[in-house]
Amino acid sequence: MRFRFVLAVSLLTVGFSLASVAQQAPTASSPQALQLLQSAIAALSSAPLNDVTLTGTARRIAGSDDETGTATLKAVPGAGRIDLNLSSGPRSEIQNVSGASSAGTWSGPDGISHPIAPHNLLAQPSWWFPIFILSKFVPSQNAAAVYVGSENRSGNSVIHISAYQQFPGRPSSVAARLQRLSETQIFLNPSTFLPEAIEFSTHPDNDSSLDIPIEIDFSDYRLVTGSLVPFHIQKYINNTMTLDIQIQHAALNSGVSPASFTIPLPSDVLGGLR
Repeated sequence: MRFRFVLAVSLLTVGFSLASVAQQAPTASSPQALQLLQSAIAALSSAPLNDVTLTGTARRIAGSDDETGTATLKAVPGAGRIDLNLSSGPRSEIQNVSGASSAGTWSGPDGISHPIAPHNLLAQPSWWFPIFILSKFVPSQNAAAVYVGSENRSGNSVIHISAYQQFPGRPSSVAARLQRLSETQIFLNPSTFLPEAIEFSTHPDNDSSLDIPIEIDFSDYRLVTGSLVPFHIQKYINNTMTLDIQIQHAALNSGVSPASFTIPLPSDVLGGLR
C-alpha cells in the first residue's frame, strides 16, 4: 500500500511538471486572411524587395515639445532604423531581429545609446514600411493571421486582419505571452488592398504586461521603380500623434549595408523578457 501511495504521488508530481512545460502547438492562418495578405503584398510590389531608404521631413511632438527637421529611414527584412535630425538635436532608433538574437537601441540629442527592452522587439522593427510588415507573416511557419472582418475606421471601410508570431518549442505560458507581445492589427483598403494603418503595442521597459497602443497611418502611396511606397507616415502613441513624416525621396534595392543595423551594445544587456 505504501508503494502504491508513493507511486501515485510521484506520477502526480510528474504530471504537474509536464503540464508546466507543455508546448503550444502552432496555429494555421485562416485561408481568407492569408489570401488578403498575399493580395496586399502583390499590390505593393511585383518584384522582391531587399532594402529601402526613405528620406524626407519630420515633425516630432512630445508633450510641450513640437519640433521639425529631417528624417532618414532604412530597412531590410527583419531590421530597421530611423534617424531624425531635429532642432533639439539628433535622435535615432535601431531594431534588428534578423539574427539568432534580437537587439535594439535608441539615442537622443545627448548621443547616449539605450537598449530597447527585449519585449519591445517582438512587434515591428520597420513599422514605417508596409511590405516588410506584411512579409513578416507571409509565408511563415511561425506566424499566423486571422480575418477579423470588415469595419469602419475613421469614416472609411477597411479590412481588419490580426497577425502574430508563434513560438513552437516554448512552454505554453511563455509562448502565449510572446504571441501577445508580437500581435499586429492590419487594416487594408478593400478596393486596393493597400495597408491604411497598423496597430501594435509597446510597453514600459520593466513591465511587459502594460500595453501602450501604437498606431501607424499610411497615405499618399506613390509608384517607385515598380513598388508602391507611402509618402506620408504618421505615428500615434496612446492616441496622440507623436511623429509626422513626409517622404521626399525613396530608394529601393539600393544595397543598404548590414552595418546600418549594427547595435552598439554589449551582449550582456540583451537578456530575456522581464
